Amino acid sequence: MAAALATESSSNVQEMLDIEQNKSNERAQWVLNAPKPPGFWQELVNSVRETFFPHRRKFKNEHDGFNLVFTFLHGLFPILHWCRNYKASKFRNDLMAGLTLASLCIPQSIGYATLAKLDPQYGLYTSVVPPLIYAVMGTSREIAIGPVAVVSLLLSSMIQKVQDPLANPIAYRNFVLTATFFAGIFQASFGLFRLGFLIDILSHAAVVGFMAGAAMVIGLQQLKGLLGIPHFTNKTDAISVVKAVWNSLHHTWSPQNFILGCSFLCFILTTRYLGRKKRKLFWLPAIAPLVSVILSTLFVFLTRADKHGVKIVKHIDRGLNPSSVHQIQFHGQHVGEVAKIGFVAAIVALAVSIDQSDTYMEAIAVGRSFASIKGYRLDGNKEMVAMGFMNIVGSFTSCYVATGSFSRSAVNFRAGCESTVSNIVMAITVLISLEFFTRLLYYTPMAILASIIMSALPGLIDFNEFYNIWKVDKLDFLACIGAFFGVLFASVEIGLLVAVTISFAKIILISIQPGTEKLGKLPGTDLFCDVDQYPMAVKTPGILIIRVKSALLCFANANSVRERIMRWITEEEEEEEKESSQRKARKNTQLVLLDLSNMMNIDTSGLASLEELRKTLDSNGIELAIANPRWQVIHKLKMANFVDKIRGRIFLTVGEAMASCLGA
Repeated sequence: MAAALATESSSNVQEMLDIEQNKSNERAQWVLNAPKPPGFWQELVNSVRETFFPHRRKFKNEHDGFNLVFTFLHGLFPILHWCRNYKASKFRNDLMAGLTLASLCIPQSIGYATLAKLDPQYGLYTSVVPPLIYAVMGTSREIAIGPVAVVSLLLSSMIQKVQDPLANPIAYRNFVLTATFFAGIFQASFGLFRLGFLIDILSHAAVVGFMAGAAMVIGLQQLKGLLGIPHFTNKTDAISVVKAVWNSLHHTWSPQNFILGCSFLCFILTTRYLGRKKRKLFWLPAIAPLVSVILSTLFVFLTRADKHGVKIVKHIDRGLNPSSVHQIQFHGQHVGEVAKIGFVAAIVALAVSIDQSDTYMEAIAVGRSFASIKGYRLDGNKEMVAMGFMNIVGSFTSCYVATGSFSRSAVNFRAGCESTVSNIVMAITVLISLEFFTRLLYYTPMAILASIIMSALPGLIDFNEFYNIWKVDKLDFLACIGAFFGVLFASVEIGLLVAVTISFAKIILISIQPGTEKLGKLPGTDLFCDVDQYPMAVKTPGILIIRVKSALLCFANANSVRERIMRWITEEEEEEEKESSQRKARKNTQLVLLDLSNMMNIDTSGLASLEELRKTLDSNGIELAIANPRWQVIHKLKMANFVDKIRGRIFLTVGEAMASCLGA
């Protein structure tokens, strides 16, 4: 009776094992019979469709033209979505935020235009049209659009090598507008085809170093306005600027400019300190630049200080943005170089502004930081499309490259803005100022504009982040310092080049020496983890489980991965031989199981490396199995007939692979 029960129990267990084995085989077929992954062109079309038709899948009738048009308009103009719930109470908050924003924007825009070596009105133009375009196309409610210091410096430092702004200011301005057009084209393309990863060639560390270096260069250049120096160097490196300042101190500087500028610089910095100490006084540092402009202009006008050496702005053109369509240059020997400048400006305007959220660069990350606080979702691709279109339209209306400013966005947020209507209010206020009040700015001292720019620079230098980068990643710190010293002692382009070169070198080093790890099973769980990270993980005798951590197995790392696997097999066999000699038994490695869960893609070099590994293992009597290959990987393994060569040993998980191999 007992024997019969034991036999029945054994048969039940065997039956359950067979059922589980069949289920495991079925799941393995899921991997092998996956549909063909989308090709490059299909992914490109899908990316464009997702950008402009985000809710397309909700429609049952794919040919419903009205729904498609409606979805397209909603995707392109987010204002159509939120304006239906817009209330008068929200407009009241947006009105106050927009007016506060304008009080900061007007003096900053004039100062940044002079930094870009353009006439002051072009900074004001850039604070009118781009914010209006962004208001109807952007997804961030808090971001404030306009000119920024870093982009202004970048344009002036690069374009002046193509055309001297003093020798031919009209040709220089035309090149700036052309670079703005190309920057808009590139930004819109990044968002349209979901190419935002291109912006990441400037890593966070590189941006931190670049921003700090640019801030110091901008500060040194503002000594021209602060000291009232009439003739100044066009070079941007610190040594040339310091030398120019030193030479001018013995001849042509103006103490009156210096005293006036430093007085209001101290005033602006004091109001900023008070605004940080008491959050209710957020409006104080926001209006301080405008108050400084008004008071200093009145002082110069009443005392006629311009007759005693104080440099003033003088004439600013009044009226609406004039058309600049015919000023954009599409022909000539310098078009290719200006297009390159536009590409760099597009990357920096997005990347520096996104990362400056604490600071991904002044635009998208700035918006994301505030979006997370307000609890809504920011679409990065739509942001890039919106910024691209606003710069394209801006280039047609006498604007240069605009982006999101973190300092002005912070003011907009603290002022209680509810939507992008605050940008509309700001733009209309600047437009009214252009139409009626530009004559009042005739006596505005250049030293005040310099002090306003200098007061915004401390926020661009983050020494704590320098220290954090040093603690976390020394290679990132090298990119950070490279960008910093490159901008400070060479030029903006050299700083960017050094940062990108170091970042790419890091990527190449990581790709050439990819992470691979031996896995073991954690006791009491079904998890397989790195035996070095978890020493308690148990390795199965005769089976070597290896996880390839690289996302791409390619020509740069394929041989390195194969050699490391073979070295581990040798080490494993030597270790097992020592253990088996003590137990009078021997159990060499019989199976190598590759966990490819982290590998997203593989190229022909990677396939050739796996084929060579398989042949080497076969010659040594060792089998090869693969667990959890991703979509593109299993597709290419099937296309290369690699699955047949390893006799179909493809499994959904490492656990199922182990159960199948041990059961066999």
